[in-house]
Amino acid sequence: MDFTLPDELTRLLADLDDFIEREIRPLQEQDDNERFFDHRREWARTDFENGGVPRRDWEELLREMFRRADAAGWLRYGLPKEVGGRDGGNLDMAVIREHLAHKGLGLHNDLQNEASVVGNFPFVHMMMEYGTPEQKEEFLQGMLTGTRRIGFGLTEPEHGSDATWMETTAVRRGDDWVINGAKRFNSGMHSATHDVVFARTSGKPGDARGITAFITPTGTPGFSVDFHWWTFNMPTDHAEVTLRDVRVPHSSIFGAEGEGLAVAQTFVHENRIRQAASGVGAGQYCVDRSVEYARERVTFGQPLAGRQAIQWPLVELQTEAEMLRWLVRKTAWELDRVPHMEISDKVSMCNYRANRFVCEAADRAIQVHGGLGYTRHTPFEHIYRHHRRYRITEGSEEVQMRRVAGYLFGFAGPNKRR
Repeated sequence: MDFTLPDELTRLLADLDDFIEREIRPLQEQDDNERFFDHRREWARTDFENGGVPRRDWEELLREMFRRADAAGWLRYGLPKEVGGRDGGNLDMAVIREHLAHKGLGLHNDLQNEASVVGNFPFVHMMMEYGTPEQKEEFLQGMLTGTRRIGFGLTEPEHGSDATWMETTAVRRGDDWVINGAKRFNSGMHSATHDVVFARTSGKPGDARGITAFITPTGTPGFSVDFHWWTFNMPTDHAEVTLRDVRVPHSSIFGAEGEGLAVAQTFVHENRIRQAASGVGAGQYCVDRSVEYARERVTFGQPLAGRQAIQWPLVELQTEAEMLRWLVRKTAWELDRVPHMEISDKVSMCNYRANRFVCEAADRAIQVHGGLGYTRHTPFEHIYRHHRRYRITEGSEEVQMRRVAGYLFGFAGPNKRR
């Protein structure tokens, strides 16, 4: 059994590093752009007087990074060739995202909204699988160039992980649908041109079938972005949205009528394994920095690294990093070969454990660095604040453990007992 990475993937990482050093790091270092990454980062990025959303100059810097990465052939690496990508698979993307996160904070792979020189683009994958020819024509290239920006409206004020109980409804009126309801933590709404709104169109509360996704222009009458929630990690792009008699055409349905949760599931599967890989990389970065600091820091006349109180927690974390790394890579490899739902439990295992691991690693790094670790002059608080949300969003760790239990006990999955 060979666990070495394919030669072409190893060469790819070297070429990617070269591109970052040549094109992206100089961009980060010019015009005081370091303010977005050093101790000033939260204040430099956030327009506190405008609802806490990202500042324009911060997003302009990200757009320039995207432009350079796209021109060099990196941004769309994980997408099919038909939309300008390089057919990068799940294993490739897992290794790349771990590699980039392991580099620490930087313009090459920012934590704030997963802006990376190698883009994630879950919506593009969703559009290619579920979009009509007309939707693909309108949105595919626009999502990649920034002329179309799509939010994701699944969570509601009274419903999060229990999405099958959502109260937002859509009723057919001739050739149109009329949507009423509310969404919470609706992502990307400070700049979205459209929002994928999930609404019940048939069935009863708790039914998985009967929920439909609608691509809704944010300028439609009755569509209201009420305010943005100030989150643990700022700036925010998570809005409270109200929909009052929002009328959309039947052609706005995304995927099949009543099968909207299949669309949402595609989104989370792609994201969960890549978030897990990023968590392993960022957690490894925290461990490595802690080891380095402990070897240099002298207390009571001896290096901090000689003390078991410092060694053993980092040994535990390093052991978990090794186990998680190979579980993530194996699962990503399988995702390239079998239907996603066959190994949905493995994806959940990777995600909830990796999210927990990186939070523990960042917290331990703060402890090892002492008072310095508690400052914003070290990156650990930012890493913690960012990754802490993934223990809740796109399926809380409790919901993901429930998925694993369902497969384990035969209540769900390919070996479900009748």
